[in-house]
Formats: sequence, structure tokens, C-alpha cells
Amino acid sequence: MLLVIDVGNTNIKMGVYNGGKLVQSWRMSVKVERTSDEFGAVMSSLFAGKNITFADIDGVIMSSVCPSVNYTIEHACEYYIGIRPISVGMGIKTGLDVKYTNPQEVGADRIVNSVAAYKLYGGPCIVVDFGTATTFNLISERGEFLGGCIAPGIKSAMESLVNNTARLTNVELTRPETIVGRTTESNLQAGIIYGFTGLVKYIIEKLRGESGLANAKVVATGGLSQLVQTGGEKILDIVDRSLTLKGLKILYDVNAGTVGNKKRYGAENRHGHEKTDADKHADAMK
Repeated sequence: MLLVIDVGNTNIKMGVYNGGKLVQSWRMSVKVERTSDEFGAVMSSLFAGKNITFADIDGVIMSSVCPSVNYTIEHACEYYIGIRPISVGMGIKTGLDVKYTNPQEVGADRIVNSVAAYKLYGGPCIVVDFGTATTFNLISERGEFLGGCIAPGIKSAMESLVNNTARLTNVELTRPETIVGRTTESNLQAGIIYGFTGLVKYIIEKLRGESGLANAKVVATGGLSQLVQTGGEKILDIVDRSLTLKGLKILYDVNAGTVGNKKRYGAENRHGHEKTDADKHADAMK
């Protein structure tokens, strides 16, 4: 089985593939203060609920835009599963020709989503991720990552508005029937959701126009994509909630043979994973 991990600014998404099938996925909050043992315990609990064990995992790949938790997760995977994750970054094969001035500046999540969209749905395409930030990535028919833009996320904008005003409070993010709100709640909902719908529509039109890729399909991911899609007017051609996890699976298949990602253990020790050669040597010396 393959464990795929996407570390965002707000949430960590994990999935387990059995062959080519995504058999289970989870989401947890990003907590910088969480230790590797705590992360291992959370993974163990989530796995147990689906009858999956650490011993079932024979490959791990991870993308991250939150460097402060990378070591914790990498160490947890090494210690409990016995595998150091393949990390999406410089040196990994993506199949994309990144046209960024400095390719190292492109977030790993944007690369993963673009790989999945191009591989699964073809190019040209515009990949929109509705996360903590709303990112737009433009991919040519030849698989060139041409660039894009970054806007605030829907929830981020709502939280910023509420935190910086005296009389506004958080409301449920649902699309009101009309933009003419008659309560404070419906005013906020209309302003945020219809406003973001207009933002997304305009940016897509500009990306198509300036690039000359008028036929670029729009592939979206992220839970809040439905708020934009359900307005009667079809702005997003494809909504794929598992796009990032699928991209990680694609990248693992391309890179597993060239990057070390093998189980390094033989017999189980007290933590429920298998012993390293160093563990065995230490036991022999007792």
C-alpha cells in the first residue's frame, strides 16, 4: 500500500492507495506543536479504524507548504512505518516544464495539482485550488507550467473580515438565494460567496485571454469549490476533491524507482514497527 500525505497551511490530507485505488482518505488540522510520536499515534488510530497497519505500507510520498512540520512527519514515518517519505520538490520528476522565473518558488501543492490535472484531464487547463489561499495554475497543451496567480482563500477572507470588525461574526458559508441580503448573516454570505464567484470567473477569463488558451478547461479542487460551482452558471468544468492525492500517486509511480523509499526493517520492536539494522545490532550487544 502507498501512503500519500499533503501538508497544507491549515490541514493535512492523507490517503492510502492499494494498487491504483484510493481506499481511504483522512484530514487533520496542522498543529506545529504536535510531536512525531503524537503524529504517529494519530496515524495509528486512523489506520486501525480501517483495518490498516503500518506494516501494510510499503511506500510514502509527501508534499508540503508548511516547512515547520516537515521534520515531524518525516521522522514519524521513518520511526513508525520504517520509510522516509519521498518529498515533492527540486530534483523530483514531474513531467511538467516549469516556466517560473525561479521554479523553486512554486508551492509543492500547485505542482502536484497541476501534474494530476494535466495527466488525468489533459491540457491546456487552468487548475484552481480552493484552500487557505485560492491558487490558479495555467498549464499548456504541451505540459508547460506557465504560471498563474494567488488570491485569498474564501475562509481566510471571511475570518479576516470578522476578526477586524467589531460587529460581524462568523456565519455558515452557504450560497444565499439572492445577492440582496436582508440580514447581516445573508449580507456576509452574499458578499463572500458571490464576490468570490466573480473573482474566480474574472481571473479565469483573464488567464484564457492573455495566454491565448481560450479552450483551457478549468479543473478545480478543494472543499469550497462547490460554493462557486452551484450558482447556476457553470464556471468550473471539473471538480475533483481528490486531485492532490491523485497527483501524489502519479508522482510516486514516476519517482519510486529513482528515489530511495524502501522499508528498512525486519522484526517488530516495542513501537510496533520493525527493527532497523542498528536496533538488531544493539540487541546483539546486550
